[in-house]
Amino acid sequence: MTLRREAFLDHVKERGKYGTAEEAERAARVVLALLGAHLVGEVRSQLAARLPEDFALILLNPLQSAEPLSPERFVRATAAWIEGATEQTATWDVSAVLSTVADTAGDDLLGQILLQLPAGYDLLFGRPQPT
Repeated sequence: MTLRREAFLDHVKERGKYGTAEEAERAARVVLALLGAHLVGEVRSQLAARLPEDFALILLNPLQSAEPLSPERFVRATAAWIEGATEQTATWDVSAVLSTVADTAGDDLLGQILLQLPAGYDLLFGRPQPT
């Protein structure tokens, strides 16, 4: 089931404790563009199908990444793309967006997503995996 745009942004806004929907949208756009660079094939398509259309397009047309980013580098890249962000605020942005993505994806798809990402992303999604 596809989540409505307003509902998706409301979840991000609440989790990120943003003052405006615009702040939540800015974080969502950057994080989804970076995430899209790390996902391929059917997994990326399945996730896009569950996102609101404009966010699905961002995921499907990602920023380019020469190599998979570790979770730490993913946060640093997010900070670099959000004006005025620090690594600390970018961690908050990433967590707000990816925890909403995890809820939208569901456990099965999230498991497939995590298989395509370097170790440690489970924490960014707010879903620590047993070691």
